Amino acid sequence: MNDSVVTCQRLIGRTAIVTASTDGIGLGIAQRLAEEGANVVISSRKQKNVDAAVHNLKAKGLKVIGTTCHVAKGEDRQKLFKLAESTFGGIDILISNAATNPTMGPVLDCEESAWDKIFETNVKASYLLAKEVLPYLNKRNGGKIIFVSSIGGYHPSELLGAYSVSKTALLGLTKAAAIQLAKDNIQVNCLAPGIVQTKFSDALTSSEVARTEALLRIPLNRFGTPSDMGATVAFLASDDASYITGETIIVAGGMASKL
Repeated sequence: MNDSVVTCQRLIGRTAIVTASTDGIGLGIAQRLAEEGANVVISSRKQKNVDAAVHNLKAKGLKVIGTTCHVAKGEDRQKLFKLAESTFGGIDILISNAATNPTMGPVLDCEESAWDKIFETNVKASYLLAKEVLPYLNKRNGGKIIFVSSIGGYHPSELLGAYSVSKTALLGLTKAAAIQLAKDNIQVNCLAPGIVQTKFSDALTSSEVARTEALLRIPLNRFGTPSDMGATVAFLASDDASYITGETIIVAGGMASKL
């Protein structure tokens, strides 16, 4: 985690929920939002991970609470929303980061059970989180919804076939929801990370051969960090991005993405 001092304070008085936020990209996002003054509710499926992340973030002087949440379970999603409202008085920002990938391989080799699990967590849960947070955002007369996709949503990886398709679906969800919610002063945007140095990307970043091959595709010649992702999400969550909606920002060090 980058410990450089963050001087921007764009999110003071706002409350953010970040799913799957006790490690990796989610934790980087949660930390940056809190560093910019937000009250942050973090979550994970395991209580011990929540406890450790909350302890570490509070030790930095940040306003953070946490709870367990399996995003595919309706009662867990409601628990997350109610905790944010009861503790901090409302919700202004939702970051849907939770994702799963139980299988590797080409898209049409994916077993139906794995396909269903990927889409239940990566797409359906994102849709339901956005749908169910609306009453809370409307109480604030607006807000921000940010989905976490992947550069694989633009350029599918053969080894991450079904996962890549699920991330493409989030690009469409972003655009469709942005159109619907514009009248309610709710901006909906998306982050598409490239290769970020986390446990999820360990296969690409740990061995020397894999690292060398991966870095050849990155003009900036380094992997991304959770802090890089957090900085972009903090911008999208702030008033500095008040005229941006329906967009996906690719944060991938210059990797081939789109025109």
